[in-house]
Amino acid sequence: MSELNYKNAGVDIVEGAKMVEKIKPLVKRTMRPEVLAGIGGFSSLVSIPEGIKNPVLVSGTDGVGTKLKFAFLSGIHNTIGIDLVAMCVNDVIVGGAEPLFFLDYFATGKLSAEVGAEVVAGIAEGCFQAGCALVGGETAEMPDFYESGEYDLAGFCVGVVDREKIIDGSKIKEGDCIIGIPSTGVHSNGFSLVRKIVFNKMGLSTGDMIDELGLTVAQEFLKPTRIYVKEVLELIKKFKISGMVHITGGGFYENIPRVIPEGLGALIDGKFPVLPVFKWMKSCAGLTQREMFTTFNCGTGFMLIVPEDQVEELLKDSDRYYVGRIVRTDEVERVVIPGNHF
Repeated sequence: MSELNYKNAGVDIVEGAKMVEKIKPLVKRTMRPEVLAGIGGFSSLVSIPEGIKNPVLVSGTDGVGTKLKFAFLSGIHNTIGIDLVAMCVNDVIVGGAEPLFFLDYFATGKLSAEVGAEVVAGIAEGCFQAGCALVGGETAEMPDFYESGEYDLAGFCVGVVDREKIIDGSKIKEGDCIIGIPSTGVHSNGFSLVRKIVFNKMGLSTGDMIDELGLTVAQEFLKPTRIYVKEVLELIKKFKISGMVHITGGGFYENIPRVIPEGLGALIDGKFPVLPVFKWMKSCAGLTQREMFTTFNCGTGFMLIVPEDQVEELLKDSDRYYVGRIVRTDEVERVVIPGNHF
């Protein structure tokens, strides 16, 4: 019988130390001047940026859901961390806040320093894109808890906004316009349904080509979630934005009402692009348009709600487009999507 120790029990501290060494240069790239103490200590210290008179902290936490299965099956681990950051920072900017710092939680049954470093490389890349510092995290090796080769991820972001500049939807009025910003694809929501379509209904594996899309399953469904932070923060400075929506789980029908005052609704009467991947899934599975807009972003990952007089300038020289408008309604269902968008 082998000697009983921590390594034989399933936790390899040496492998954990290897991972830390691999990620140090990745983390350094994300640092901001406000970070007083980052990775390595028991906690991180971050100051409030200068010039904010009445700072309000804005927090968000999220995971990646079963999109992780595509990473496990394909062996591609360097983009899933971007998704993790995106899901958190895109929520934080809805309130008008600038993301300041990010923390991650990585849990696995048996730690591989190589895989862990690939995941954190994606997290660091996401933080770099969002302009927030990766200041710490937790790597948990939990033998007998996860299937071999699998892991789970969670992220936590804190941002800051001046109290006078909070965007909470309270200024949204009838007649305001809804402007869409495209997604890169499915992003990180609806993957329980995606997996049923791809693996069960169509019988595909991650390396198989989807002819209609010109990409393999892994290439299409591991496209990283678009991070809207820098674009949105610039737009906030230039335009009167009454509200914003991050289209995540629940699609159009559940997310738009989260920011619209009572008595108002959204009429989605624009002719906007729906990405080919959503048309492919709808066709393969025989899904209704209602199901598509309830589950997926359908090609629009973020929305801005603005007064009508802001629209022309807001759309100029960009990939943004008109989605719909704010209307008065007494109906329980506050989002109406007429016509066929597929």
